[in-house]
Amino acid sequence: MSSYTRAHSQSTLTYIRFASSTPVSRNTFKPPIRNATGTSSSQSTTSKPAAPTKAPAKAPAPSSSQAAAPAPATAKPAADSSSNNTHDVVAGRFRPVTAEPLPPTSRNEAATSGTHDLSEGLVDSPPPPDPSAQAIDWSRTYHGLGDSAFPPQAAEVLLAPLNPDDVEIKPDGIIYLPEIKYRRILNKAFGPGSWGLAPRGESIVTGKLVTREYGLVVGGRLVSVARGEMQYFDPDGIPTAVEGCKSNALMRCCKDLGIASELWDPRFIRKHLAEYGREAWVEHVTTKRKKKIMLRKDDQVRYPFKETVAGK
Repeated sequence: MSSYTRAHSQSTLTYIRFASSTPVSRNTFKPPIRNATGTSSSQSTTSKPAAPTKAPAKAPAPSSSQAAAPAPATAKPAADSSSNNTHDVVAGRFRPVTAEPLPPTSRNEAATSGTHDLSEGLVDSPPPPDPSAQAIDWSRTYHGLGDSAFPPQAAEVLLAPLNPDDVEIKPDGIIYLPEIKYRRILNKAFGPGSWGLAPRGESIVTGKLVTREYGLVVGGRLVSVARGEMQYFDPDGIPTAVEGCKSNALMRCCKDLGIASELWDPRFIRKHLAEYGREAWVEHVTTKRKKKIMLRKDDQVRYPFKETVAGK
């Protein structure tokens, strides 16, 4: 063994023996703490009580003859202890750091803070109801019925004479006005959206008939009540019969407003049929059965009938 190897082995054994016999205490090093003056000092095991500070002497109150000196323009306001400020110790100075204001969480806060809300005017929910307004149950109430007359302009439209070209004739000789013409007259007299039909009960469906009561509301008041009816011949036709029942109720409600009142005048009916209607014999294409019907002079017989001569 060389001298270098023998010396290295002895030094290693000496280090191991010294390390095992020498106790090592933990947490013997403590980092220095930076005080308010900017100098570092080691923390001692025993803390000394801080020396009591003397309260600063109060400055004598200025006399009445002496005017208070105005505050300098560059003076900064004192930091509010309640605000969310942070301490920055740099060379023994205190610098208040003001936190960024939080964004508004509601439209009301945005309005008070002066910020603009991009979603303003895009409210999904309807506005809150007016507590002073009372809801009207149109299924039972008679609110406004016979309260006041319509304006002269509306009354002139409602009571206008019928145009003969608008009147239709059924095969059995009954004259009528299509329900769409009633709606046009109401829109012309009151304006779209100012009137409507309110149901006053459930639809009653019997074996071959649908009936329901409706109320005509104009300008927020009830003006007429009528019951509509419509026949159906197949259960699949009930939805169509329900809609026809509503149109029939509208036609009957308009009688109270004077719309197309001539259609219920017997003399007008006879005069109109004599002037604008005609009789015709028709034959059913399939069954070959013949019958006499009424129709307008400018109309033609429609399928499944065809016009024929009586007795042939």
